[in-house]
This record gives sequence, C-alpha cells and structure tokens, in this order.
Amino acid sequence: MRRPLVAGNWKMNGSLQSIQELLATITAGVADGIKADCAVFPPFPYLGEVERLLSGTVVRWGAQNVSQRAPGAFTGEVATAMLLDFHCTYVIVGHSERRALYGESSAIVAEKFAAARKAGIIPILCVGETLEEREGGVMETVIAEQLDAVIELEGIKAFDDAVIAYEPVWAIGTGKTATPEQAQEVHAFIRGRLATHDADVAARERILYGGSVKGSNAAELFAMPDIDGGLVGGAALNGQEFVTIIKAV
Repeated sequence: MRRPLVAGNWKMNGSLQSIQELLATITAGVADGIKADCAVFPPFPYLGEVERLLSGTVVRWGAQNVSQRAPGAFTGEVATAMLLDFHCTYVIVGHSERRALYGESSAIVAEKFAAARKAGIIPILCVGETLEEREGGVMETVIAEQLDAVIELEGIKAFDDAVIAYEPVWAIGTGKTATPEQAQEVHAFIRGRLATHDADVAARERILYGGSVKGSNAAELFAMPDIDGGLVGGAALNGQEFVTIIKAV
C-alpha cells in the first residue's frame, strides 16, 4: 500500500515571521493524526529555522533544489552535504521552473537525482509537459524522455528511493487544473512506463500531482487510483489550506 505524500513547495516566498506563523498553523492542524506523509520545502536561507520549528513533529522538510556536484568553487550552489546539515528528508529535482527558467536538461536533472540518492536524501523528480507539447501530441514522448534520463543513469531500482511528481506545466500558477481524469491518465502512463522496466517498482512508486492543487479539488484528485498525493505550490503558503489538502487524503 502506497502511503500518500503531500509536499508544499514555497518557491521564492516567505520571511522569518511568515514561516513561523505558517508552520504554527500547519503543526497545530496535523497534531491529531493524519493519513499521509507531509513535508515543506522552504527557500535555502530558512532551512535552519524550519528544522528548529519542525523537529519532533510529523512534518518533514526538504530543499527546492540541489547541486549535482561535490563542494567546491561553484558560486551560488548548494551541495547535498549542506542539506544533510539541516536533516533534509527530501529534495525537489527537475521542477519545471528549473528546467524552463534555468535551462536544466533532463541529463542534469538525472545527475541531481543521483547525487541526492547517494547522500541518502529522497529526490522528488518532477516531470511534465507544456501546453504546446500537450496540444502537439508529444506529451508522452516528453515525459518518457524525462523518466528515461534517470533510468539510463541510475537504473529502475533507483525509484525505490524516490518520488515522482507530475506537473502539467500549463496548470502551474495559472489557476488551471487538469481534471482528475486527465491527471489520472498521465499518472497511469508514468506508472506504466516504469512497469516496462520493473512492475514491482512501478507498483510501489509514489506519484504526486503538481498542478494547482487546492483544498477544493484535493479529495477528488487524491481519489484517483494512481495519484498518491500532491506537490502543492501557492496553496502551501496558506496554513489552513495546506492542512485541508493533507486531510483530504
């Protein structure tokens, strides 16, 4: 049985005061027990404060990105060893914004995935298509390429130590959401793609939906057979909304 995961990606948002208030609301809201794993992903400067506030709670934390390289002369980068200093459980790799805005190729994303696993940090691999790719009929080709880059580098068994998040890029920050049926179709494709290599790994893999998940649509999305939780963006910055999403599992 796959245990759902609800992950909140704060992106480049927050302040010391706002995250203290946000985490107080979240931890109070999940204190009575939940049926899902949950985690938050703050900007790098706030990892220490998040660790302080969440230690001893059921809420885990992670980073939004990581370098594929060992520590060295790489200005502005953050190594896996640095994330371990803050006891990060997870790290997001290959988010659509990293791919589109910062030119991260699937090969680079695969290297980051590998670096995270080597360090004992669970990578959340983001895959997904743009509106043009969906309308052009190449959605499956795009997602397959993103998955295959990791499989070719790390092997299918690597997914036993990882999570996948499907992001329809056209639904991120736009207010648009894939219907539960549309999301399920792609999640089933992803699981099927993994199954061509190893059916057991595919059956165990947690696949999250990451396109404008809100309290109002979470329960319907999470009811789909291949959707195992959500990678939540804007709604994760509202404590009550995030708790509602977690409890929708």
